[in-house]
Amino acid sequence: MSLKVAVQMDHVSTINPKGDSTFAMMLEAQSRGHELVHYTADTLALRDNVLSALVQPIKVIDADKGEHFELGAASRIDLSTQDVVLMRQDPPFDMNYITITHMLERIHPKTLVVNPPAAVRNAPEKILVTEFPELMPPTLITRDRAEIEAFRAEHGNIIVKPLYGNGGAGVFLIQENDQNLASLLELFEDKYREPFMVQRYLPDVRKGDKRIIIIDGEPVMGLNRVPAEGEARSNMHVGGRPELSPLTERELEICAAIAPALKARDMIFVGIDVIGGYLTEINVTSPTGLREIKRFGGPDITAMIWDAIEKRR
Repeated sequence: MSLKVAVQMDHVSTINPKGDSTFAMMLEAQSRGHELVHYTADTLALRDNVLSALVQPIKVIDADKGEHFELGAASRIDLSTQDVVLMRQDPPFDMNYITITHMLERIHPKTLVVNPPAAVRNAPEKILVTEFPELMPPTLITRDRAEIEAFRAEHGNIIVKPLYGNGGAGVFLIQENDQNLASLLELFEDKYREPFMVQRYLPDVRKGDKRIIIIDGEPVMGLNRVPAEGEARSNMHVGGRPELSPLTERELEICAAIAPALKARDMIFVGIDVIGGYLTEINVTSPTGLREIKRFGGPDITAMIWDAIEKRR
């Protein structure tokens, strides 16, 4: 089966091919004989209920950055002529992102959008997770300073982060006696219109923040990310050390508990974050970790993703 696949992503020239999950998915699609085109979300256009984009045929090459792709001539096409659209541009999950999901709904499910645009829009990572309070650390979503101060008085050390950020940007550890909370909230109030997320700090983060990849509702493998010395965040691009990590009994329980919600939304590719047995995020926009898992001896998860996509086509 040969599929026409359009990949909506940040421009391919900007990515690091050695660690980019979208690139890994494209390599697998290409190896299966699927026809790939590449475009960026800013070229989308909706006219007379026809959704188009300025696309370029792409060949991906497993090589160093700068040598990892070849692009053909650009042309504007009706995206409904494609079999699959991979919605893989990075957040922030802002009004631009939300608008793009509305536009992609015009072609889904005739053209399969992965993950489904309405489901992604209605399940931002730090909101969907709150459907499972029994699996989470104590968590507060608010802009109300008094509520945040009372939460810190109850729990001591806390994490404060933007609700729609990504990649660890804007994540702060505020300790029990830290006098900078008011100043931080002033900055957040100036920068963000949305509520903030506040969570009890989990000391087990020093042992790692585990990303667990879930395909079609089934857990596949975990990638533990250990924070660098002196760093509260474990994201790999800020120095987190990745290591392959089999799933514990508790982590399998978490995956089983959230599986019905993921399947009901037809989420094909999801990455959840677990710290010390607590679920902290459910990532559905552009999950990562595929190349690292394979590099450390884990399974080739891209094959599982394409098996799931092809099953639907």
